[in-house]
Amino acid sequence: MDKSKRLFLKSKRSFRRRLPPIQSGDRIDYKNMSLISRFISEQGKILSRRVNRLTLKQQRLITIAIKQARILSSLPFLNNDNEKHFEKSESAARTTGLKTKK
Repeated sequence: MDKSKRLFLKSKRSFRRRLPPIQSGDRIDYKNMSLISRFISEQGKILSRRVNRLTLKQQRLITIAIKQARILSSLPFLNNDNEKHFEKSESAARTTGLKTKK
């Protein structure tokens, strides 16, 4: 077979289809913390649809559930570790700012 024709042939490998992260029996609800926590980053941000491999409808429901859990204080808005780091860096910026004014 000619090399130029070989480049256009598809690979005959079979692809294993990944299971969806949310099963049909799972209820997307603000009370279901084990489900919600899978879709939040370490910083406390909501992960995107591409990362989660969710449908548009599922992503909307997850987003609403996460926001409801945050409002009801079941879930923090920010991760506590990052918040402490932010306070330290902010106070350091203040002290350096005062030194430059003197």
